[in-house]
Amino acid sequence: MKRVLQRPPVGVARTAVLIAAARAQEQGRLDRLFDDPLAAGLVKAAGSADDLSGVRTLAGDHFVLRTRYFDDELLTSAAPQVVIVAAGLDTRAFRLQWPPGTTLFELDLPELVEFKEDALRDLGAKPLCDRTAIPCDLREDWPTALIRAGFDPGRPAAWLVEGLFMFLPPDAGARLLHWVGALSAPGSTLALEHVNRAFRGLPQMRPVHRRFDTMDARWQSDVEDPVEWLDGYGWDATVTHQVDLAARHGRAVPAITDPRKVGAARIWLASAVRTG
Repeated sequence: MKRVLQRPPVGVARTAVLIAAARAQEQGRLDRLFDDPLAAGLVKAAGSADDLSGVRTLAGDHFVLRTRYFDDELLTSAAPQVVIVAAGLDTRAFRLQWPPGTTLFELDLPELVEFKEDALRDLGAKPLCDRTAIPCDLREDWPTALIRAGFDPGRPAAWLVEGLFMFLPPDAGARLLHWVGALSAPGSTLALEHVNRAFRGLPQMRPVHRRFDTMDARWQSDVEDPVEWLDGYGWDATVTHQVDLAARHGRAVPAITDPRKVGAARIWLASAVRTG
C-alpha cells in the first residue's frame, strides 16, 4: 500500500509551493539558470500552486533570478556550515555541488518539515552534502535546536534568509538577526531578501497582498537602507539590483523590479560578511 504523505502545506507555508512552482517552470527551459529536477515533484505532492498563479505570473521571473543569486552567494562563501532559515521546499542540498565536508541545516515549521521529508523520500532524493532538517518555530528557541543538531557557532557559517523578513513584524526580524549574528563566527556570511516601503505600497502588489492575507501571510515590515540596517547587527553588506542580475544572466528585467515601471520601489537582495 502506498504510504500517505503528511498534510500538504497550508497558510503561509503555501508560499513555499509558489517558489517551488517557479523553479519547476524554469527547469523546463533549455537556457535555465539552475537545475532543480525535484521541484515539479514537490509541487505535485503539495497539490500544485494554481491557487497562487496570479502571484507567480507577477513575480515568477524575480523568483528565478533570486534563486540563482542566492545559489551563487552560498557556493561562493564555501563555508563549512550552511543554514537555510524558513527553508520551505528548498532543494539546494540536493542540486548544488557543495564543497566536500559541507553540512547544511534546514529550519522550518514541524508540519512543513514532515511533509517535505515524506515527499523527498518518495522522490528518491539524495542530498549532495550532510543535510539535517530541523523542525522548529522561529518564534521559539530555534538556536538551541540548531546547536543540538550539530551546528558549531565557533566555525564560519553561510546563512540564507530567503523571502522571510517581509512576513515578520519588525521586532521578530530584529530577534532573528540578533541570533543569527550571535551564532556567527568571524568570516560567516548572510544572504537575504527584503523590501522597502514603496514596494509594499505598489498598486501591482495589492492583489498579492489580498491573496496573502487569506493565507495568514501578511507582509509586516520593510527596510529603507539594508546596508545600514545590517551594519547595525555587525554585518558588512552589499546589495545587488535585479537590473544587474538580469544583465548578468541574459534575461529581461522582471517587471515588478524594473525602475522604469516601479519607480523607487525595491526588492533588496543583499549579501553580507560578519564583521563583529
